[in-house]
Amino acid sequence: MHQYIKTQVVKAEPMTYRKAYESGLIPENSYISEFDDALGYLLIHMDGFRDWKPKEVFDEEYKKVEGMTFGHAIQALKAGHKVARKGWNGKGMFLWLKPAATVKAEWCKDPMLKGLAEANGGEIEALGTICMFTAQKQILSGWLASQTDMLSEDWEIVSE
Repeated sequence: MHQYIKTQVVKAEPMTYRKAYESGLIPENSYISEFDDALGYLLIHMDGFRDWKPKEVFDEEYKKVEGMTFGHAIQALKAGHKVARKGWNGKGMFLWLKPAATVKAEWCKDPMLKGLAEANGGEIEALGTICMFTAQKQILSGWLASQTDMLSEDWEIVSE
């Protein structure tokens, strides 16, 4: 038997099924009369998809993001979000994931990178990395987590 885990970030608004359906906030083909006046939540997924879940199901499947683990923060980074720790002292600090990419020599201002790309046929693969926007308003490429960062549960998604 295999194990599965679901990690998903959604926005949720308390709403009856009838109101969500009649307001056109959920797909037309999703009408289920048994839920008409049931209490629940309108869910807005990060890709824009909308659906509705009964309160009991929602409460079982979702937890309010008040402090995420480092693992959840990594999942949020992979989903394209910016994250930060509440415990960081600097204002405005956050992390983001710079995805892997092919770098062409003509794009490079860094002489070393340009030379490596040219020596590799005009382009070179760059691995993904976690970057930080620091309190001093600088960019740190290749941020590494401390053990305190990895064990903390005060991670949060930074508003877009």
